[in-house]
Parts: sequence; C-alpha cells; structure tokens
Amino acid sequence: MSALLDLDGVTIRYGENVVLSGVTLSVDGGEIVGLLGPNGSGKSTALNAITGFAPLAAGAIRFDGQRIDALSPHKIARLGIRRTFQLPSMPARMSVLELAMAASSARHGIGAALWRGRATRALDADTRGRAAALLDELKLSGVAHLAAASISGGQKKLLGIACAMMTEPKLLLLDEPTAGVHPNLRGELIDALQRIRKQGVTLVVIEHDMHFIRELCDRCVVLDRGVAIANCRPTELERNRRVLDAYLGRAHAAPRPLEAS
Repeated sequence: MSALLDLDGVTIRYGENVVLSGVTLSVDGGEIVGLLGPNGSGKSTALNAITGFAPLAAGAIRFDGQRIDALSPHKIARLGIRRTFQLPSMPARMSVLELAMAASSARHGIGAALWRGRATRALDADTRGRAAALLDELKLSGVAHLAAASISGGQKKLLGIACAMMTEPKLLLLDEPTAGVHPNLRGELIDALQRIRKQGVTLVVIEHDMHFIRELCDRCVVLDRGVAIANCRPTELERNRRVLDAYLGRAHAAPRPLEAS
C-alpha cells in the first residue's frame, strides 16, 4: 500500500542555515505518527513544508500520490490537509460555535472563512449540529456561546482541532496539541483523537509530552538539528541512544541521517 504522505529527501534552507537536511519519512493512511525532537530540531518547519509555507531546496513531498511541494498553501488545503498551531489566534467578535461553523466553509483554508460576513455564512441545522457535536466531544460545549478570543489558551487549542475537523480533512497536522490543556483533559483528548482516526483521518503530531505520545501514537519519527535520527515505536524511544543523546543535549558531532532499512 502506498503512503498517504511521503517526504523524500526534503531539505530546507534559510540563507546559509540548513533547517531540514535530506529528511525522508512516510505516513500511511490511518496512522498516528509523532514528530519529535528537541526545540529547534525542525519539527514545525516540516509541517510548514507539508502545508506549502516553506519552499524546498531539495527533495519532494507527495500526498495521496500527488506531488504537492510546488502547490500554494490554499491548493494543498483543498486536497484535505489541515494544521493546528501552537498559539492559535482567534477573531474577537465570533463565538466559539460561530467559528467552528464558519470553518466548515473554509475550502481555501480556515482563515479565509473568517472574512465572510455573518449574513453570508451558512447557519443551517446540519452545520450547527456537526459543530455542536465536535465542541461537545472536545469538552467545549460549556463555552460554545462565549467569544472565541476570551477562552483559555488550552481551550483555544481544542477549538483549533474542532475547526480543522469541520473541514473534513484527510490529514490533520497537530502542533503541540496538549500545550496549555489542563492535565485532567489530556486523557479525554487522546480518546477524541483516536475517535477522529476512526473517522478515516490520518494524524501527524508534534508533542513534547512523552506519556501522551506513548498513549496516542503508533510510531514516532525523531528529528535532531534537521536530520531524521529515529523511526520507531514510542516504547522504543527510551532505549534509543541517538534519541537520548539528542534530548539530553550531550555534546556530539552533527547527527547522522537515519539509514534506510
């Protein structure tokens, strides 16, 4: 079976700074893959590349068999790739429920829907019902009628996931989904993301909470200074010397790329 997402030798440079160096990884449909690494290892840059916001210096990215690295971000979004961010910004005048409903029309990306006037947004019963169900699943029903900008940082992260799901994505990219989320809700977030997978959505997750990763992910890819150094099950991470060296900050030479198996 061919991979849903395939990065082949992806290199990204900003001036003389090489942020990703020959990164190769694949994600099969229905997988939940953790993208790990110390701060500055290139994780967010990899998501920027997948979504069309970081031009490649070398390599290729394919999604569902189609090469996408030359496409604009809105064309990539239309193919079914959605991303949440570490610090999601929210419009000041829209409620949580209104924002989730508006996201359903974001065929050119969620941001585009925010510029539509309220009178032109479809407030039909089906859209409202889908949005309400997602908010309930993510424990946001109690704040559905509050201004989206007024809710907590953790609730904004959950709302970002709800908005992405309203677009019915094939691939959902999550950038630190537990950041700011109350520890008591993390188990429920894992359950919600597992249910999202059962709806046919593939997930790639950047996360630092290793307990969350072990409970959620099928497989992990670890980056260190822009190089993929490990591709393994979450339970194998703590026994991987290269991963431990990267996280402990032990002085060592530039990381070697992961050898093809």
